[in-house]
Amino acid sequence: MVRNVYIHIPFCKSKCKYCSFVSFCILDLKSDYLSALTNEIRQVYNNEILKTLYFGGGTPSLLTSDEFAQIIRLFNINSSTEITAELNPEQITQNYSEKLKKTQINRLSFGCQTFNNKILKEIGRRHSAKDVENAIKFAKQAGFNNISLDFIYGLPNQTIEMFEQDLNHAVSLGIQHISLYGLKIEKGSYYYKNRPKNLPDEDIQADMYLKAIEILTKNDFNHYEISNFAINGFESQHNLNYWNNNSYYGFGAAAHGYENGIRYANTTNLKKYINNPLLHKDSHKVTLQEELEEEIFLGFRKSEGINTEKINKKFNINFAEKYAEILKKYMSYGYLKETNTGFTLTKEGILVSNIILSEFLA
Repeated sequence: MVRNVYIHIPFCKSKCKYCSFVSFCILDLKSDYLSALTNEIRQVYNNEILKTLYFGGGTPSLLTSDEFAQIIRLFNINSSTEITAELNPEQITQNYSEKLKKTQINRLSFGCQTFNNKILKEIGRRHSAKDVENAIKFAKQAGFNNISLDFIYGLPNQTIEMFEQDLNHAVSLGIQHISLYGLKIEKGSYYYKNRPKNLPDEDIQADMYLKAIEILTKNDFNHYEISNFAINGFESQHNLNYWNNNSYYGFGAAAHGYENGIRYANTTNLKKYINNPLLHKDSHKVTLQEELEEEIFLGFRKSEGINTEKINKKFNINFAEKYAEILKKYMSYGYLKETNTGFTLTKEGILVSNIILSEFLA
C-alpha cells in the first residue's frame, strides 16, 4: 500500500544560478499543467489514507491557496497526515499564510539558503533576509508551528563565520527544522557553464558542516539524517519515508515514484507531460540485490544508521558476515561505529560517506 505522495510544481519566476532541478519560467502553462496533474492523480492514486503529502518544486508558492486546496481534496487525508509545501519567502504575505492554513497544509519549508543579502543576490535568489524573517512571522501568526528552513553552504564568498551567523540567526527565529546542503555545481545549472569565483574549497565545506552539527545539536536540534536537523518530534515524515526505503507516488512532470518494487520517473518535458501525464519517461523493476543496496545506502543516511536484524530478516542474509571486511576497515578508521541495532556513520564518516557507501554496492 502506497501512503506517501510527492507532487512536483515545476514553475519558477526565474532560475537560481546553482539550480539544476527541472523548472520552467512559463507561467502561462500553469492552468494546463494543473489539469494534467489532476488527471494523473485521479487515474493512478488508489484512495489510500495518506501519511504524507509533499509539494516540491520549482516554486509551489506560485500556486494560489485555492489551487493547493483543489489538489489536496483529491486525496484521502486525516488529521495526522503531514502536508508540506515548499515556499519562496519573497511571495509570502500575512493573507496568503492565513489562506494556506485553511487548506490543511500543516508544514512549511522555506528556501532561505543564506541570510547574507550580498550572497543571495549573487546566487540569483529573489528574496532578502528580511523576507525570510517576515515569512516566518506571518506563518506563525497564521498558526503554523512546523516550519523548516533550507540552507546551502559553500556558496561564493561565504566564510565559516558567515555560515555560523546564518545558523545562529535561524535558531533565534524559533523554527523546528533545518536542512543543509553543500553547494554542488551540477549539469543544467547556470554555474555549470559559468563557474563562480571565490568558492570555499572542500575542506572549508567540511568544516562548515561540522560547525553546523556543533551549533544545531547544542541548540536542541536532533541530527536525524545527514542533511537534516529537527527539534524532537518535528522530523520530516515524508523524507523519512524515502530513507526508510518505502514506497511513494510521484505526480507531476519530472516526479519520481516507487510503487510495487518499481521505480519510475515522469517526463521532464512540460508539454509532453501536459499532453499525456500518464506516460513515464522510464521505469525499472528493482532487483533484490538493488533493493538491499538501496536499504543500506538510504539507511546509512539516518543518524540511527541501519538495523541489521531487519535487513537480515528481509533479505535472508547475515549482514555482519557478508560485509565483515568493509565494516572492520571503516570501524578501524573511526568512520563507522556499532550501535545496539546495527551500524552507523560517525561525524567523520559522514564526510567521506560516498566513498564508504560505494563499497557496499556490488
